[in-house]
Amino acid sequence: MEISPSAIHDHNDKLLSTHKRKLEQTAATIPATNDLIQKLIDFQVAIPSWALGTGGTRFGRFPAGGEPRNLEEKIDDIALLNSLNKSSGAISLHIPWDIPENPKHIKALATQCGIRFDAMNSNTFQDQKDQKLSYKFGSLQHVDKAVRDQAIEHNLQVISHGENLGSKSLTIWLSDGSCFPGQLNFRKAFQNTLESLEQIYAKLPSDWKLFIEYKAFEPNFYSMTVGDWGQSLLYANKLGPKAFTLVDLGHHLPNANIEQIVSLLLMEEKLGGFHFNDSKYGDDDLTVGSIRPYQLFLIFNELIEGMDSRGMNHTSDLGWMIDASHNVKDPLEDLLQSVEAIQIAYAQALLVDRSALEHAQSINDVTQAQEILQDAFRSDVRPLVAEARLKAHGALQPLALFRELNIRSELIKSRGVKTIATGL
Repeated sequence: MEISPSAIHDHNDKLLSTHKRKLEQTAATIPATNDLIQKLIDFQVAIPSWALGTGGTRFGRFPAGGEPRNLEEKIDDIALLNSLNKSSGAISLHIPWDIPENPKHIKALATQCGIRFDAMNSNTFQDQKDQKLSYKFGSLQHVDKAVRDQAIEHNLQVISHGENLGSKSLTIWLSDGSCFPGQLNFRKAFQNTLESLEQIYAKLPSDWKLFIEYKAFEPNFYSMTVGDWGQSLLYANKLGPKAFTLVDLGHHLPNANIEQIVSLLLMEEKLGGFHFNDSKYGDDDLTVGSIRPYQLFLIFNELIEGMDSRGMNHTSDLGWMIDASHNVKDPLEDLLQSVEAIQIAYAQALLVDRSALEHAQSINDVTQAQEILQDAFRSDVRPLVAEARLKAHGALQPLALFRELNIRSELIKSRGVKTIATGL
């Protein structure tokens, strides 16, 4: 489904005068707004192909209808999102959920829609139809070399698919671990995993990156073979300069200081990217910024400080992607909310007075340091985010226009009420 430029123009025209008043008020208190707005225009967040359908839990799934039935329709949905917010210009595929049967056609369709291919994601955390060997007791860590070889070959196939589409990175998340003491030899599991990763890394194209994702628990609850950022960093350091740690905001124990983790990984030049979501208890995969918006801001504060200190490009030097999935919202509405929350946190962090903060830190003025951060966090940057969309020919209020145009109803008309997104 396409949204016509005239529909976006008419939507913006009704809101323009109110928007301009808010923008003037915001710009009066914020320096260099034009530079900030341009950074927001440039900043893009990849949409995972698996987030376009209703996610659900182990207990049930309640699809709303009109979900994308194939990869082509997933690209169409991301193009729809991008036409509204102009910040969702990339798709991240999960293989084998979204194998491009005709890569040339898929790549041409994405190009036509203005969408590029972000990181490719392999899947060895579940058994697939007709799979010869099971991953019940692990994949790259498995005690059986034949199982490890099967998982390695899958990752090499994922790289091949990515090369055909123009992707430049592979993300590996392993559910490998153990549920009970004594089930696993930790040292051998680590060594097996490292040897498997080394074989994948050896086949990585010269201009690609390998992202190693970690998770504290689930589906294994006694140990995870890549259970925290330290283990991921250990693998990345041993593999080489093309290997990096990937941070999923939900993959930490409660109250973990994620912003400190981010800062240190940047310092070590081993931060590869992000999977954005939010959580109350664990890996809840909730809408970004819905539970802990201040934490999201603090993470971006460390990102900007660390990236600027190394002269990194905010737009392209790290991978930015959403990884959220749940049962009670329209998936497209959730993604619109998530992208905006990321943009808001990014804009707020750009407002931090770096020199004043450094001075406060240098004299141990704890109170003033807090004031500086919270002053930026409490700034209403929504008019700046909206202006970035306007300048990029998007909608001033994407979610409102999504509802005004009854897009979900239109998708149900064209795809059916019983459709369920592939791969989930």
